[in-house]
Amino acid sequence: MFPALRLLFVYVVLGVPAALIGIPWTLLRGNFQWMYRTGMAITGMGPRVAGVKVKVVGLENIPPGRACIFMSNHVSNLDAPILLPNVPGRTSIFLKKQLMSIPILGTAMRMGRYVPVSRGHSRDDATQSVEAATKVLQDGLHMTLFPEGTRSPDGKLLPFKKGGFFLAMESGAPIVPVVVKGTAAMMRKGSLKIHPGNAEVHFLPAVDPKHFEAREDLMQAVRDEMEKELEGSEQLTANS
Repeated sequence: MFPALRLLFVYVVLGVPAALIGIPWTLLRGNFQWMYRTGMAITGMGPRVAGVKVKVVGLENIPPGRACIFMSNHVSNLDAPILLPNVPGRTSIFLKKQLMSIPILGTAMRMGRYVPVSRGHSRDDATQSVEAATKVLQDGLHMTLFPEGTRSPDGKLLPFKKGGFFLAMESGAPIVPVVVKGTAAMMRKGSLKIHPGNAEVHFLPAVDPKHFEAREDLMQAVRDEMEKELEGSEQLTANS
């Protein structure tokens, strides 16, 4: 439990004061950059103090000068704090609408232009979320999401939700598939315990939605890229 407590200690002792200072500073300056950089630095520090070493591969696959949609596999609660600080530039994310009501944290999320998603999954709510995310992309920010919608219990890709692919078709933003490796063994689903170890973030070749007429074909192309990377890792493990 000690690695998890170290991670929590960093987020509480550094994160709360950073928000208390950053929120009024951002309101005064009208610029969220300092608060974003500080928040991502603290986010990335959490796994490090818990003994997680991160290797990043494939940054050259990210289209320069374009707002992108990063889509990652999801096997652990460590995935987000490992992935987000390594996304170049500034990224928004989809998150549960209820989190926006958390004092201090909710205010920071709204200032960071994070996009709330309602649990009801009504058509109107989904449309509003896609419209908000499209505006984020138009303003030059990335979007990062986990298309499976929940953590996989065995590391295999679950069925993808369609919302992110609808967003890509509507906005024209390229999708950068991402595979996070190693986190499943470090923090298993349903457990609060963290096991120190090595994680990898693989940014795969971008998939441009303009090359696809159907959303389903775009979804399959992204899935194929991610499964190919995951299968390659399984083969290396089996041969080692």
